[in-house]
Amino acid sequence: MTSTTWIDEIDPNRALRSPSHPGLVRDGVPVDLDAAADAVRSLLVALGQDVHSVHLQDTPRRVAAAYAELLTSEPFTLTTFPNDGRYDELVLVREIPFRSLCEHHLLPFHGVAHIGYLPDERIVGLSKLARVAEHFARGLQVQERLTQQIANCLQENLRAKGVAVVLEAEHLCMSLRGVRAHGAHTVTSTLLGLHREHPATRQEFFTLARVRH
Repeated sequence: MTSTTWIDEIDPNRALRSPSHPGLVRDGVPVDLDAAADAVRSLLVALGQDVHSVHLQDTPRRVAAAYAELLTSEPFTLTTFPNDGRYDELVLVREIPFRSLCEHHLLPFHGVAHIGYLPDERIVGLSKLARVAEHFARGLQVQERLTQQIANCLQENLRAKGVAVVLEAEHLCMSLRGVRAHGAHTVTSTLLGLHREHPATRQEFFTLARVRH
């Protein structure tokens, strides 16, 4: 296993803060819903839409609220526990649904995440694997960075022997516009530790996650 430099102390109940990508609403920076609604209204006018139509009158407010929700992630506690039973086999949660916003077109991409790790001294509550994926999926994203952020967060907090993350997603910016490749899925992966270095360990993850590679 390649050598890794760890910080000396890790709080086992560390609260995740805003991730280091610019697309997430920053801590302490309020969302100006009125200004956002005005901007949506101006966009609709520029696109030739009748904003005074009964069907569009409340659309700017709804769109502003929707984007504010998609761009905001609440901090949460990534609870870990001592691995008292010394469990050292793969822990895997498959097909975790996620949705995010493409930072290039402001259109959604959505799919499933397969997240696994090989425990060392600590294990994590299984629901927190889904929470980590949801946390980093908020904000303006690209799938490649999202995959890395999930894996790096788990490695940093668990000091696991290996971490593997695979995302499979459909991008509406590709299926609704441009080439209009309906049903096309983009697959990205990040493998750390033994999952990157040992072919048998890597193959076990892909087989149990039912991912073709």
